[in-house]
Amino acid sequence: MKKLLIYFAAGCLGGLVNSLTVWLFGDFGITQKFSVSIAPTLSATWLYPRIVWGGIWGLLFFLPILNSKPIRKGSLLSLFPTAVQLFIIFPFKTNKGIAGLGLGQLTPAFVIFFNWIWGVVTALAIKFSK
Repeated sequence: MKKLLIYFAAGCLGGLVNSLTVWLFGDFGITQKFSVSIAPTLSATWLYPRIVWGGIWGLLFFLPILNSKPIRKGSLLSLFPTAVQLFIIFPFKTNKGIAGLGLGQLTPAFVIFFNWIWGVVTALAIKFSK
């Protein structure tokens, strides 16, 4: 139970850092500079589900792979939410096309980067919680 709580909380922290990064990139115009239409407004209704989903995805850290290398494990596990975002959420839930290309040609690169941040923050939070 303790591990479950740690992994969920670490995933939530990763989700928070990921979300703030996405928001800052949009707010500073970084995504727009690369012709990517990702610029959310920071609000509780936008932030809350992202934090909860970060926690749910954090449960992936139960998988016994690369246990001694937290950055590698976080990087590898970040590919799971990335794949869901690019190949399920964007095309079927938001109608932005496969890989979110309706938001811009470099959307997949930003999604990979943003989710990598989630994975690394989650992995490091788990490491430092022990």
